[in-house]
Amino acid sequence: MRETMQIVIVGHVDHGKSTLVGRLLADTGVLGEGKLEKVQATCRRQGKQFEYAFLLDALEAEQDQGITIDAARVFFRTELRDYIIIDAPGHIEFLKNMVTGAARAEAAVLLIDAKEGVRENSRRHGYLLSMLGIRQVAVVVNKMDLVDYDREVFDRIVGEYRAFLDEVGIRPRCFIPISAREGDLVAGPSDAMPWYDGPDVLAAVDAFAKQPGRADLPLRMPVQDVYKWNPRGDDRRIVAGRVESGRLRVGDRVVFSPSNKTSTIESIEVFAAEPPAEVVAGFSAGITLREQLFLERGEIMSHLREAPEVGTQLRVNLFWLGKLPMEPGRRYKLKLGTSQTEVTVDRIHRVLDASELGTSVTKKRVDRHDVADLVLRTRSPVAFDPSERIEATGRFVIVDGYDIAGGGIVRELVPDENQQLRLESRIRDIEWVRGDITADRRAELLGHGASMVMITGEAGVGKHAVARVLERRLVEGGNHAYLLDGKNVVLGVDSDIALDDRDALVRRFGEVAHLFLDAGMIVVSTTNVIGLADHRTVQTLVAPFKVLVVHVGEPAQGLPEGADLRLDPRCEPAGAVERIMELLAQRSRLRSH
Repeated sequence: MRETMQIVIVGHVDHGKSTLVGRLLADTGVLGEGKLEKVQATCRRQGKQFEYAFLLDALEAEQDQGITIDAARVFFRTELRDYIIIDAPGHIEFLKNMVTGAARAEAAVLLIDAKEGVRENSRRHGYLLSMLGIRQVAVVVNKMDLVDYDREVFDRIVGEYRAFLDEVGIRPRCFIPISAREGDLVAGPSDAMPWYDGPDVLAAVDAFAKQPGRADLPLRMPVQDVYKWNPRGDDRRIVAGRVESGRLRVGDRVVFSPSNKTSTIESIEVFAAEPPAEVVAGFSAGITLREQLFLERGEIMSHLREAPEVGTQLRVNLFWLGKLPMEPGRRYKLKLGTSQTEVTVDRIHRVLDASELGTSVTKKRVDRHDVADLVLRTRSPVAFDPSERIEATGRFVIVDGYDIAGGGIVRELVPDENQQLRLESRIRDIEWVRGDITADRRAELLGHGASMVMITGEAGVGKHAVARVLERRLVEGGNHAYLLDGKNVVLGVDSDIALDDRDALVRRFGEVAHLFLDAGMIVVSTTNVIGLADHRTVQTLVAPFKVLVVHVGEPAQGLPEGADLRLDPRCEPAGAVERIMELLAQRSRLRSH
């Protein structure tokens, strides 16, 4: 099977994109028989000069109307491979398609008009490619015939534009002087420019490296759902999903992110067929696991040593379609793979106006049709890959209310204050020595799942009183609950460290809580000892167990970021506990409340 590559040709509307594409079609011999002659005849009939751009016209009727269309995709081939040229019918549509994944260019040809030189549009297009993560770029200086094929003009453009591209992180493969209209250095050498000894456009395109096939990438299978029914009629769970990249075999040791749960593939189940020994990227399947796990939709399955990134801060390039502007402080929903999580804008680095391709580093919001380089902060850790590594787990959409308001690509993980703890916790969870009782079986025997209630708030608002009543209410209802008071941890486990070593205090508290949760218990605690700002660290340490954050504070303060419930400090403990029990029952399957 011949290799196929998708490329995009970027340039100002008058810089000769259509002429270059038309030349490529003509010079590579991919036009249908008589097509070129037919277009030339049409031009003669209309009394106008033939242009290679007219070869992109799909119908003679459109040519008669003087229309040069912008086809969605144009195909041509060389001896090496087949190509799909992704067309950009307008900046807004192009950006939307590129950022959201409707078009997936692996490389780009960027056109500059030799007569105009490096203008603002040239810089904007270079920055655009940088934002989209396209790193394979060939710069073509077109219309050299209009400057008499002057080498000094070409060298000046190369020096100026190379310096700019270096600033935005693009290292162009080559600079090529051409005349698309005359055919110089499009698909062969040029007598007009004997001073140039580099590749022509066709050779430069063939030199682009093809991205690895999806089956050759690390395994990624986002969990779509988990079913207890299976064809054999037993109690095994079937984890269903689509293999987005890599390959999966029976016997593989896998990890699910961000929960860090590990198991071994027992079988691969497919509909109405014998179970295969292997599935590859592009196929949907169900799997059963040797060690039964409680898994949720949204986790990403991978091999142990090729796990995705996990974090709460993602630097992204985002295209905004929302009716309202995207602003810091507002809450949105991030959909990545099969996961959904609450997200906010942490900071905006710069914004590109898609209608004018103007950039701003001071803009504080993202308006409709803008492209932004910004950092998103998720409420809970999310698993992902940078899009340049694995596309399927590096693209996302943003939901505002009930509308899909934007989409984008993940550029990189931005470490938060707990990233190192998160990495260490992953190692801990993967190497954790487990007994024969699974978490599901333990929850079945105890009558509830493991979870933690962390009561936060300023000193003196009554957190401890609520915690004591909550523990009693849980235990009297037949639940296995324990009040883990931070002071007791300080008196025991922390007796060998200084009280001002807050990082160590919080870490040990979190590890003790993790042990209680691993035993299947409901842990009740407050931030009296560890500090109000440290409950996020505790959440990191006890993951993947659920933490219900209850904040005791004045109504005017609103619901703090990361909190699930706010309680009025004037509320009696019994009334406060009733509200906590109702919410906890929904999340932990309490035995009684």
